[in-house]
Amino acid sequence: MTHSAGPVLEFRDVRKNYGALDAVADVSLAIATGEFVALVGASGSGKSTLLKTVNRLVEPSAGTVLFEGLDVATSPLPALRRRVGYVFQSIGLFPHMSVSENIAIVPRLAGEPLSSDRVGELLELVELEAEMRSRMPDELSGGQRQRVGVARALAGEPHLLLMDEPFGALDPLTRNALGERVRRLHKRFDLTTIMVTHDMAEALLLADRVLVMDGGRIVADETPQALLEGAGGRIAQGMVAVPRAQAEKLARMSR
Repeated sequence: MTHSAGPVLEFRDVRKNYGALDAVADVSLAIATGEFVALVGASGSGKSTLLKTVNRLVEPSAGTVLFEGLDVATSPLPALRRRVGYVFQSIGLFPHMSVSENIAIVPRLAGEPLSSDRVGELLELVELEAEMRSRMPDELSGGQRQRVGVARALAGEPHLLLMDEPFGALDPLTRNALGERVRRLHKRFDLTTIMVTHDMAEALLLADRVLVMDGGRIVADETPQALLEGAGGRIAQGMVAVPRAQAEKLARMSR
């Protein structure tokens, strides 16, 4: 896989307004090739809106988003969305399409259909049996559907993987297993990954870099270790306090 020499993704003074509301307020940041970034914040902080400006599910009111050095606003959508894998918050499988058809949708729209063997390989990557390719989404568990969603995001061999609250609807065991699987796939395929989550524990465990949003702005940009050591400011530390208190309570219970 080839990468650009500069940041793989760059936001330059990106703003998104809904009337008088600044959902995203003049965000500027760069993300390097190979980083696993967690974008954390309370509901309404702007994290999902910012993520969606990358693949143009949301058009910024102002500013520029650069992916591999090119302005996404002028990039042909099929080509852009093949290079940017996207895992939906609500899983987002098409209910009238089989597993195989769901996985193959992005390459097909780009004029490059996937073979049945390739669909089987993608299912294997997310630890599903190749025989599941013919099933319909309503025949799958929530965890299986989200694994199919991850396989679909990888089908176009993307350089960048975007995940919008990908594990929020899953039970804790499935959530943990799928998070660890995505982290391994991130490393295996030399991806750059951005994951939106409201769960600071998940961010600390999976990411290399944690961005905290509040009121449409990035208020902290730290490594997990730095956050655990007290960096990032009041809002970030308020979020870190929740998993820290839970860990301390569990430790007391085990004594």
